[in-house]
Amino acid sequence: MPRLVLIDTADQLPGLLPLHAWSALMSSELVLVADEDHPFVPHLDMAELRFEVLPPLGEESVSLAGIDLMGGGDPRLVRRARHVVQRVQETDEVSYLFGPRDDESFTQVLGMEAARAGIEVEVVYFMAAPKGLRLLELVGVEQRLRGPDGCPWDREQDHRTLAEYAVEEVFELIEAIESGDSAHIREELGDVLLQVVFHAQIAEDEGRFTIDDVAGGIADKLVRRHPHVFGDVQVADAAEVMANWDELKAAEKPEREGVFDGIPAGQPALGYVRKLQSRAAKTGFDWEADGEAADRIRLELEEFLAADSDAQREGEIGDLLMSVVGLARRHDVDPELALRGAARRFRTRFEAMAASAARPLPELSREEWLELWNQAKAAES
Repeated sequence: MPRLVLIDTADQLPGLLPLHAWSALMSSELVLVADEDHPFVPHLDMAELRFEVLPPLGEESVSLAGIDLMGGGDPRLVRRARHVVQRVQETDEVSYLFGPRDDESFTQVLGMEAARAGIEVEVVYFMAAPKGLRLLELVGVEQRLRGPDGCPWDREQDHRTLAEYAVEEVFELIEAIESGDSAHIREELGDVLLQVVFHAQIAEDEGRFTIDDVAGGIADKLVRRHPHVFGDVQVADAAEVMANWDELKAAEKPEREGVFDGIPAGQPALGYVRKLQSRAAKTGFDWEADGEAADRIRLELEEFLAADSDAQREGEIGDLLMSVVGLARRHDVDPELALRGAARRFRTRFEAMAASAARPLPELSREEWLELWNQAKAAES
């Protein structure tokens, strides 16, 4: 009995198939693929397997006689299915490799046509696709965009021109995290991931490094710095994990001599201050208790109020903000996120005040402003 083996493939992993799928291919007299761009074609060629590329969809030289298409079926799919059936009948043992443009409707049509012709059909599934498979798809998409027939804008970019987008996407991710909207977080993570892939493709085009170098570098680093997971080191808690991390990091980068080496000065000021203080604290330069940190805040506030020039006030405000960051750091509060949260609450309350005001905002008295503010604040809880 003629036999048709339908083999599922993963477009992002051309050449990779389960052993039983490769066994089916090797035992087939003929392998059919839908088009010459099928990702498996080079691997069939290397394996020296006999294969054929089907004619363009709808141009197969077979008849549609006897088929009722009144139900809305696509005659092109029926014609293609009949072409495959014909090749099975002529060859006896044929495998068909599903490709990027095959869909479930064609699978159904092909199955019905094969059954009608008395052909034995076996389906070999790819099984469980490995995690991260679509990351490879993203890499391929960006490679195409940067290619000769890709996007003119993508081809013009370099690391410097993309830098502003990386910063922008990170802040949009932070905003999504603050919203708690999973769909929004997922989308913004994708935009951040694109920046990584984009920069890696630029480097590959220039012959400097590839996305595999990027991924391999961070994977190796994570393994090295987690000996309690990938080795035999024992740790008691997260604090000990961080202590080990810092020791391993220092050993990997002996060229760093200063306490603050490696801290990027271009990051947002609150984060920059927090990082500077954290490094200093590791040397022993830190408050012993929250009370000392609070006293410093009060002192800096008094010095600001006593300042008698713009330059002095600017300096004292900076000292005051640093003291507040120091108190936040002692309680593992991210000052950037805390301030963004306060800004979000302020915006929400003010917009609620504006919506509920009986008169134009500039005409409100101080008492009316305070009443509206308290109402907006109470409505949040």
